Amino acid sequence: MTAPDDDRFDWQAAEADLTDAPGAEVVDLDDARARRAPRPRPAAGDTHFDMPLDESPQRGGMLVDPPPASPSGRRPILPAGWSGWRNIKHSVRQAAELAAYRAGFHALRAPWYAAQAAFWATVGVFRVTGRQLRWWWVAEQTGLRQAAADANDPAMWHKLHREVKATRAWRGFVLTAEALTLAIGGPIVWATAPWWALTAGAGLAVAYLAHVGRPDDRPIITPATVAGRFRRVNPDIILRAYYAAALGNPDKQHQRVEFGSTMARDASGTGSQVSIDLPYGKTFDDAVKARGAIASGLDVAVSQVFISRDPTSHRRHTLWVADRDPLAVGAGRTPLLRCKPTDIWAPAPFGLDERGNKVSIDLMWTSMLIGAQPRQGKTFAARSLALYGALDPYVKLSVFDGGGKPDWRKFSLVADRCAFGLAMTRDGDPGEILLDALRELKADVQDRYERLSALPVDVCPEGKLTREIARDPRYRMPVRMVVLDEFQEYFDLGEQSKEIAALLVYLVKVAPAAGVILIDATQRPSGVGTGQVATQFVSYRDNHQVRFSLRTGSWQVSDLVLGSGAYSEGHDSSTLLPTYKGVGILRGASDATPTVRTYLADQEDAEKILIAARKLREAAGTLTGMAAGEDITRASRDVLADVRSLFGPGERGLQWEDIAARLAQRMPEHYADLTAESISAQVRAFGVPSVDVKRAGKALKGAKADAIDTAIDRRKTA
Repeated sequence: MTAPDDDRFDWQAAEADLTDAPGAEVVDLDDARARRAPRPRPAAGDTHFDMPLDESPQRGGMLVDPPPASPSGRRPILPAGWSGWRNIKHSVRQAAELAAYRAGFHALRAPWYAAQAAFWATVGVFRVTGRQLRWWWVAEQTGLRQAAADANDPAMWHKLHREVKATRAWRGFVLTAEALTLAIGGPIVWATAPWWALTAGAGLAVAYLAHVGRPDDRPIITPATVAGRFRRVNPDIILRAYYAAALGNPDKQHQRVEFGSTMARDASGTGSQVSIDLPYGKTFDDAVKARGAIASGLDVAVSQVFISRDPTSHRRHTLWVADRDPLAVGAGRTPLLRCKPTDIWAPAPFGLDERGNKVSIDLMWTSMLIGAQPRQGKTFAARSLALYGALDPYVKLSVFDGGGKPDWRKFSLVADRCAFGLAMTRDGDPGEILLDALRELKADVQDRYERLSALPVDVCPEGKLTREIARDPRYRMPVRMVVLDEFQEYFDLGEQSKEIAALLVYLVKVAPAAGVILIDATQRPSGVGTGQVATQFVSYRDNHQVRFSLRTGSWQVSDLVLGSGAYSEGHDSSTLLPTYKGVGILRGASDATPTVRTYLADQEDAEKILIAARKLREAAGTLTGMAAGEDITRASRDVLADVRSLFGPGERGLQWEDIAARLAQRMPEHYADLTAESISAQVRAFGVPSVDVKRAGKALKGAKADAIDTAIDRRKTA
C-alpha cells in the first residue's frame, strides 16, 4: 500500500496509539482497497489511511481470529484456541484458572470492599440529597437572572422569576411525593418483602450510592489483573517511522513505502507484524542498518523491533514490533532440573527466542563458540550445554576452565578429564593435563576414522559414527564432548601453547565429524598470542560452526564472535543492553539467527544435575577417568599412542628417524633426547615390526600405522 498525498495524510493520527488494554488490532488493507476501488491494487496516491481501525475480540491474550498463516491468505474457520480437543481443553483450563484466581483475589478483599462501600454510600446519600436540592432550587437559572439585573432588563428578570417560581413549585411537589413514598412505602416493603428481595434491593442501593459517593479516581474494587500498556502499531506510525529513517519519500510516487500484507497481531499475541515493501532500489540491508531509526520513529526501544528477510524479494521484509521488551524477561530455569537422562543425538534445550519460541541446538557434528564481555552469562550458556551432555551417560566429557572459576569445578563428578585454572594442583599441571587430553583425543580421532572405514556397510552405512555404534561398548567410540572456558588462556602458556594451539586447530577442523563436540567460550576473541600461535588462535576461532554472542563492547568484536558478515546482516551483539543477562545472538545453528534468552542453571542447579548425572553413569558403567578416581598422570608415556598421533592424513608409514624427530619436537619434555634406535626398541617391544618405509626415494626402517593400530587394539583387549 502506498502512502497518501500529504493533503490527505493525517500525521496527528500517528500520536493516538496508546491503549490501556492489549486489544488486538487488525487492519485489513485488502478490504480497504476493495472498498475504494474495483482494481486489485489501487494506483499510487489513491489510497489513504482515513479508515477506522478494526478491533478484533481477544480472549486470554490470544486473537479470536488470528492472522492468516496459509499462503492462500485464508483465516481458519475455527479460532486457534478452539481448534482441536487439546486446544479446547487448554483454553477452558486457562479460562477456569483465570476465573478461580480472580475469585480468590476478590474473596480475600471482600471485607475491605464492604467497608469502603458503606463509607462511600454514606457520602453518596449526602451527594444525592444535594443534587435533589439543587434540582429543586433550579440553581442553574441564578446566572440568567443576574445577567438580566446587570443589563437593567426588569421584564426579563420578572419573566425568569415567574418561571423559576413555577418550576420550584412543581419540583417541590415531586420531592414531597418522593419523601412520602420513602416514609410510608419503606416500612411496608420492609415488613412484607421476602429476605432475598430486601437483600438484593439493599445491595443495589448501596452499590449505587457508593458509586455516586466515591471520587472518580478511587475505585472500590481493585482489578485482579492489570492490562498491559503498549504502543499500538498502525499504518500511520509505520510510514512515519520509515520515512523518518530515510527509507522512502512520500512526495515521490516511486519512493513510497508499501505494505505487502495485512497488518495484524502475531499469533502469540505479544506484538504486531506486517510485511513491508521498500521502494525500488532500497534493500533489506538498508532496513537492517536503519533499525535504530525505525525504532525511534515507532517510539519504542530498539530491542522491540525485529526485521526478518522475506525470501520472495530483497526489498521486502517482515517487521515485527513487540508490545514490551521481550529480552528483559528471563527464560526461566533449565528443564534439565528434571534430572532425566538426555540423548546427545537429540537437540539440547538452550532457551527462548524473542517471540517466546523454544530454541534447541543440535550438538552432534558441531563445534560452538561462545563469546561475550565478562559477567554477561557466557559461562552459564556454555555450562547449560555441558550439563545436557553430562546427563547422557554415554557421552565422554572433558572440561577445562582457563579462568579457574568455581562454576565448573563440580564437573569433576562426571568428567573423564578436567582441570581448572593454570596453577599447579594435586592432580598436576593443568596445562599438561590439557595437553595430554588433547594428544589422546587426536589419537582417538585418527583411530576412529580408521576403524569406521573398516566397519561393514550394514553396521556403518555412511562411514560415519552412528548412535548404535557410539553406545555399543564393543566399538569403544562414545560421543565425546570437550568444553573449554576462557580458552584464550591456553594460547598464552609459553612453549606449551604451540602444541596446544596445533592440537586445537586440528581438532576443531577434523574432530566434529568423528563424534567429538567442541564447546568453547572466551571473553577475548582476538589479540591472543604471538607469531604462529596468534595465527592458530584465529584459525581455531574462525572454524567453529555455531556462534553465540552475548553482549560485546563493539560491533567489531561482535563480528569476531558471530563470524564475518554478521554485522552486515543486522546482527550486532553490542546493541544488547547491559541489563540483559544470558541474552545473546545465535548464528549458525539454523537458517534463522534468533536472539536467545538462555535457560538459567545456577551453581546449586548445576550441582544437583551433576549428582544425578554421576548416578546415571554409575548405573550405566560409563564413569571413567578422573571422575572414576583413575590416576591419569603418567610417569612414563604411552609410546604407542604418542607415535600413532604423529601420522598425518594419508601417511601409512614413518621412518624411525622421522618418528624420533617429531616426538622430540612436539613433546620435548618427554622425548628431548630420543634417538631412532631407542624409539625403535620401545615400539618393537609391543610387537610392532620394523619394516622398510620409503620416503623421498630412500627406504629406511620404520613402522606402519596399521601395525601400531593392531598393537593398540591387542593391548586394549588383553
